[in-house]
Amino acid sequence: MPKPAWHRSLYWRIGVGLVSFLAVFLAVQGLALVWLISRMEVGPGPPSPDITRLVAREISDALVTNPRIDLEQFLRQQYEQRLLLVVVMRDGRTVSSDARALPANMLAELRARMNASPEMFIEMGRGRGDRGFGRRGFGPGPGPGAGQGPGPGPGPDPESRPEGPPPRRSESRPPFLGGISRRTGPPAAIVVNGQLVGVVVANPRSTFDQLGPTLLVVGLLLVGIGTTSAALLIFRPVRRRLRSLEHAARKVGEGDLAARAREDGSDEVAELAHSFNQMAAALAARDAQLQAADRARRLLLADVSHELMTPLTAMRGYLETVSMRALALDPDTRDRYLSIINDETRRVEHIVHDLLDLARMEGGGDSLDMQDVPVEDLFGRVVARHGREAEVKGVTMKTDVAPGAEIVSGDPMRLEQALQNLVANALRHTSKGGTVELRAVPGHKEVTITICDTGSGIPPEHLAHVFDRFYKADPSRPGEASGSGLGLSIVKAIIERHRGNISVASGPGKGTEFTVRLPA
Repeated sequence: MPKPAWHRSLYWRIGVGLVSFLAVFLAVQGLALVWLISRMEVGPGPPSPDITRLVAREISDALVTNPRIDLEQFLRQQYEQRLLLVVVMRDGRTVSSDARALPANMLAELRARMNASPEMFIEMGRGRGDRGFGRRGFGPGPGPGAGQGPGPGPGPDPESRPEGPPPRRSESRPPFLGGISRRTGPPAAIVVNGQLVGVVVANPRSTFDQLGPTLLVVGLLLVGIGTTSAALLIFRPVRRRLRSLEHAARKVGEGDLAARAREDGSDEVAELAHSFNQMAAALAARDAQLQAADRARRLLLADVSHELMTPLTAMRGYLETVSMRALALDPDTRDRYLSIINDETRRVEHIVHDLLDLARMEGGGDSLDMQDVPVEDLFGRVVARHGREAEVKGVTMKTDVAPGAEIVSGDPMRLEQALQNLVANALRHTSKGGTVELRAVPGHKEVTITICDTGSGIPPEHLAHVFDRFYKADPSRPGEASGSGLGLSIVKAIIERHRGNISVASGPGKGTEFTVRLPA
């Protein structure tokens, strides 16, 4: 499976998704911040000194009217928490319009200053402040809207205000209250009957107090929505495919080698699923090979047992007969029995030798003496070995070596063994008057050797198995001798060790042709 394109990569999708989420998160939070700031009625800084002085005068008037007035209720009813004010009384009471008190250090300092210099607070509270203030806001006294506020008492006494312009803000912040004034604005004195009874200071909210909770809620909602969307859009499809891969892996672990994972998609998960499926297919193929090898091993054991049991049974029977003292055997019968035992012994030895030879060839344990082998000499030795047998059966043997096919590369002993087996097999199945021919023709960097006969041929259903161990097609050739069934297996192993190949073509009544291709 080719490597996925970069824009289809799972890592790229996750990265872009997270960056997009952060961008949307910051943009929405910025818009929320701008919207909240645009709706703020009181900024984070302290209000104007005129406001605190007006509030202080209204509280003074209320105390003159009712000395036992509930200041907390008065503040909340009168100003509806639109102004964040703190009233600090000399008798120890502290009242806030929004239930938030001043910091303890500032409160202690303010009380200390009130007790030490009440006259200074009185001077700070005087100034131009002839504006009414109440639940409807504040505005100029004599103009439109004056007197509309439902204040609890009469306005401040005009005669108590000094002539001339009000003092500048810098003049209302004496040095000994500089630290408090910078945070809250200048205090305004609450004067009753010429005595300082308390002060009013602004208690403005910080930016965090005003915007923090809302932004926190908005941020948490965005994080929740963003992470849920990312999980649904990015990880949910991947999770399905990973679950499919997990299920397939569990099935394979349980022995179901046909289980496969989903390969849809073009990212790393799809590549992993493709690799897993390839591994499962390879395991299935290897398992099939192992099962086939196990079946072949069992069949081989059965065939070997059968091939060895037949001569051994005959040998045992004849030996028991010869060894019976009560049975008198004439010399000719005894010699014939001993000859049969000798023949069966040689047969067992031949089978064992062929098995060992085949095992060495297929296992690569037998080394080859590679050299240039003249094909003419190779054919000559084979014909000489089987000439007497061919003459007795009335079969003609021919050889033909074409120009360019005179030399092959190989082990002369092993190549002769292979051709001996092929020729012996051809003679075994060729009737009187037939022909067995050995031909060699050149090819591209190879020599093709053909051994063909004019026998009855091999039925098509047997052709695929002629090179199998102990396989015999003799039932199709009645009346003819049969070998151990290992000869053609040994021939194939020898040819393949020479980096060549062998094939067979045959048919009923058409004879048989074995084709061997060897390096030139």
